[in-house]
Amino acid sequence: MIKIKLLVVTFILIVTNNIVNSSVVEIKVKINNEIITNIDITNEKKYLTFLNPKLMELDNLRIEKIAKDSLITEIIKRNELKKYFDLNKSQKVIGELEKRIMRNKNINNKSDFLKIIKKNNLNYKVVKSKLQIEALWNQLIYKKYMNNVKINNEGLKKEILDQYNDKKKIYEYNLSEIVFKESPGKTFEDLLNEIMTDINEVGFENSANINSISNTSKKGGLIGWINELQLSKKINEEIKNLELNKISRPIKIQNGYILLKLNNKKEFKQEFNLDEQLKKLINEERNYQLNNFSIIFYKKLKKNIEINEY
Repeated sequence: MIKIKLLVVTFILIVTNNIVNSSVVEIKVKINNEIITNIDITNEKKYLTFLNPKLMELDNLRIEKIAKDSLITEIIKRNELKKYFDLNKSQKVIGELEKRIMRNKNINNKSDFLKIIKKNNLNYKVVKSKLQIEALWNQLIYKKYMNNVKINNEGLKKEILDQYNDKKKIYEYNLSEIVFKESPGKTFEDLLNEIMTDINEVGFENSANINSISNTSKKGGLIGWINELQLSKKINEEIKNLELNKISRPIKIQNGYILLKLNNKKEFKQEFNLDEQLKKLINEERNYQLNNFSIIFYKKLKKNIEINEY
């Protein structure tokens, strides 16, 4: 009799627990036939705050908005990638992105990386899936638009030599960025004021998550260390006299503007190698142009997709 009562109580508890759990699951977004729930958003918040811990300084509504937008972007990109790749057979592409996260977080090895993932209540398979989408998206953009990339090798070489010959010392900068474009119905001044207000209220990194259209936005806009010879003369002029943790004026770039924050600065003491510096500058310019194509292509995709938020 006691056993029967225990079974009944257990059954009631299981049913009650399922009802409670199911009642807190809410559909927040529908993208064509796919849904994003509040549980998905909660998990995405964990991932984004892992990439940029300063997000935790924001109020919950703002973090939820960033997480929701991040998931919308991920679903749109994943569905497009399925047309070109077998996602079940493309797991090897994540290596470089994984290493980049480890470098940014000063993680020494894969074992430590897995421990930190677990400590942050993240599922490594989910993290791998996100990195896979990012890596395959980069591959897709490269294949689609590489022939449209225009690079003047001789012009870049002259730019490096001109800058090198003008300097007694060469510096490396650790930079973060916010890339933004003018939008219909807003003047440039209004848009800039909104971004600067966000920076003053929640910090540069969180403002990058909110406002930047660059691929670096999920990492709080972090670019990392870059040699000044790999930067354009216009950007160098803006940041060479910046104090640490200060922000540049908006710099006009192709298809938008960029704000740069100087996180750190150090003298470059390696022997100057023109070929090596040119190779890096060509790579920076290629990535910059491909990032522009990526933004344009994604916006075209998004226009043709039905997105309903609840």
